[in-house]
Amino acid sequence: MSAWVLPDHIADVLPSEARHIEELRRQLLDTARRYGYELVMPPLLEHLESLLTGTGEALDLQTFKLVDQLSGRSLGLRADTTPQVARIDAHLLNRQGVTRLCYCGPVLHTRPERPHATREPMQLGAEIYGHAGGEADLESLLLALECLQTAGVHQVKVDLGDARILDHLLSAAHVGFALNPELENGIEQALAAKDGAALAALSLGLPEPIRAPLCALPDLYGDASVLKRAAQLLASVPGIQTVLDELAALASQLQGMAGVEVSFDLSDVRGYAYYSGARFALFVPGASDAVVRGGRYDEVGAVFGRKRPAVGFSLDLRELVGLVPAPVLKAAIRAPWGQEPGLRQAIAALRAAGETVVGVMPGHESEVDEFHCDRELKPSREGGASWVVVPL
Repeated sequence: MSAWVLPDHIADVLPSEARHIEELRRQLLDTARRYGYELVMPPLLEHLESLLTGTGEALDLQTFKLVDQLSGRSLGLRADTTPQVARIDAHLLNRQGVTRLCYCGPVLHTRPERPHATREPMQLGAEIYGHAGGEADLESLLLALECLQTAGVHQVKVDLGDARILDHLLSAAHVGFALNPELENGIEQALAAKDGAALAALSLGLPEPIRAPLCALPDLYGDASVLKRAAQLLASVPGIQTVLDELAALASQLQGMAGVEVSFDLSDVRGYAYYSGARFALFVPGASDAVVRGGRYDEVGAVFGRKRPAVGFSLDLRELVGLVPAPVLKAAIRAPWGQEPGLRQAIAALRAAGETVVGVMPGHESEVDEFHCDRELKPSREGGASWVVVPL
């Protein structure tokens, strides 16, 4: 095999795309900073038990594992940054009030999440710790929407759901019935596939007041009318109405936002072992799946000895860059190569002013203009050591 061939679903990022990713990274982190989020940079490598404890257990099959040559302990290459940020909040910062943290860096997956996806996403995310109210859920969702708007996406479908719906159904099923883990896992998989026939077969032994609402879940998706139907079909399940009211309140805050459409999917169990409350997925034109996923995950810090309310979202910058137009590259200035003090001073002054000045190497004046130079630095007509910028 050729030495330059990369592993499947791993690719180099070439100049144009790399520039777009980096510019967008800066813009989105600046957007988060304007909301009060502080940047953290967790390591790419950690002890395996730290990465795969608590909610991180779901990442086991997605995590590359290796042995530390210094300690002999098992290490993992992070497949998700959220458990690391929870560790930072719990142990390194250990603040009492609200903490807002953001991050951006590569993660590695043993398998692509879907066809044609990379195994090395550039994950950007923002998380709020310490506030259990719906205000944190709303802020996280609004920040996610603003990030997409900053990237140049102006049509977004917001899909809302809540992990507590299935929680309440399974908790009610446990009353007077031995619901084993295998059955729970089968129910979760059937809901994920929206397989009504499998769900009906799995729930045959459940009490009717639980079986009927459970079998109704796969059809509870669509516009705001879904919440009204759910209130009727799931009325026998304790706690459901509170969840539906909170989802309605969250959706009401998005009414009137330009380019934003709201829908509901009450059987969406993606990340069920991870989320503990309201969750959202943002879909945009041209993408086959959600480009942003987020929600509440109050259990994320428990394994680190500090269970705190938490809500946040993440996205893959590399995927997002492929969905939006590349920004126009700022035109540059061509300059001849030389050692004259006047020329070097002129180039330094232009660069200090924010201009891109490309020095043309001797003998390469006719090469392709990578930086779209529209001006050239030339000696002044008056002579001497002065230089001027003229249009090409």
